[in-house]
Amino acid sequence: MNILAIESSCDDTAAAVVKDGRTVLSSCVSSQIEMHTIYGGVVPELASRKHIEAISGLADKALADAELSRADLDAVAVTYAPGLIGAVLVGVNFAKGAAMALDLPLIPVHHVRGHIAANYITHPDLEPPFVCLCVSGGTTAIVDVRSYTEMEIMGSTRDDAAGECFDKVARVLGIGYPGGAPMDRLAQGGDDLRYELPLAHVTGHELDMSFSGLKTASLNLIHNAQQKGEPLDLPSFAASFGRAVSQSLVPRAMAAAKAKGYGKVAVAGGVAANSRIRADLQAACAQSGDQLYLPELRYCGDNAAMVGCQGYYEWQAGHTAGWELNAYATRDISLG
Repeated sequence: MNILAIESSCDDTAAAVVKDGRTVLSSCVSSQIEMHTIYGGVVPELASRKHIEAISGLADKALADAELSRADLDAVAVTYAPGLIGAVLVGVNFAKGAAMALDLPLIPVHHVRGHIAANYITHPDLEPPFVCLCVSGGTTAIVDVRSYTEMEIMGSTRDDAAGECFDKVARVLGIGYPGGAPMDRLAQGGDDLRYELPLAHVTGHELDMSFSGLKTASLNLIHNAQQKGEPLDLPSFAASFGRAVSQSLVPRAMAAAKAKGYGKVAVAGGVAANSRIRADLQAACAQSGDQLYLPELRYCGDNAAMVGCQGYYEWQAGHTAGWELNAYATRDISLG
């Protein structure tokens, strides 16, 4: 089954063709990073306009790269939630038009479910159930993946997403946007014990997280150093920040894995590319005996291949949509 997949939930326009949920025939991504870097973050209206400009040509390129024609397609899958509402609408409306014109089924895909499915591409042997740590600029959650389409959040952030904190701190440091990759590079060789940063604890909800305090403390540390004219050991600060984020994520993910007893732990989302978090998860799973599944770096960020992969399993479960399909800025992962 060949699925044309569309992703436009934030600032990357993406199209891909995926065969039978596991084989990526093509994956095309048009990034808007250069434009949004000027503003230090995503400007939603500009993102939507750029999606409109890029999406049709990118879909054609995905077909060409897959060496297929429109007649070879069997369905169209699209991210319909969550995300920047204007951006998501562009993808949804394009996908509806394509499915209508080609007389194909339309498959709605939850963005975070797509990130989880990126692991199926990298690890063809991976099957539910497993516990997945989902970490990105907009989402930080621990998900019980009971089946390909049955999922429930076990714990999540009460405020800021971990990826958002990386972005905000990197912006104040002036090292680039998005902040995850430059913060990771900066941390290499730094002393992760140099700066003591806070770790939050949500009483009564042991798997929930909070990053607003870490963000505030980090920004205050940077501003105080700047105001006093004191040098900041940037590699050590970045390493200390990465350690604090990882210590908030990894122990909770492992606690969730122990509670479920599946013996399998996966990680997904843009922050899943962070070297410290990956290393800490590897060490934790080596100690617990759980099998760890990490997506390839190219499938950590937003892409349409993951949407096509999850779309296949949504289609198998009978989760298709009519032309009334709408876009949603927020949507519970358990609802699909």
